Amino acid sequence: MAYGRTITVSIPFDEAVPVVKEAFKAKGFGTLTEIDVKATLKEKIDKDVEPYVILGACNPNLAARALEIEPDVGLLLPCNVVVRQHAGHVIVSAMDPQLIAEFSDLPELRAVADEAKVLIDAALDSLIGS
Repeated sequence: MAYGRTITVSIPFDEAVPVVKEAFKAKGFGTLTEIDVKATLKEKIDKDVEPYVILGACNPNLAARALEIEPDVGLLLPCNVVVRQHAGHVIVSAMDPQLIAEFSDLPELRAVADEAKVLIDAALDSLIGS
């Protein structure tokens, strides 16, 4: 099962996180949360892992529309974007917002998810070649 879309970028990890945040910002998504998984695992269980950051991305207009349709959709928000390093490559993955619509029978929610997917894909497309 695919949870989202993944691309590889050629910029170093430390540069990739702000570049990814900016690409999503250009498409109307703010970063509500930023979780440094590497630092958290080191601190909590003394486990070393490759750099891994989870960004909680939110487009306020789309979120407001989705919440009006289905208040409980907040359980599935914000959309996660992962920036991680693996085997010397920097990988960017974004959650497929259509997964949110899969949990609902409401066609209005599907339309919001479709619009979010277009914007998320555009943000990822803008990173290709970075």
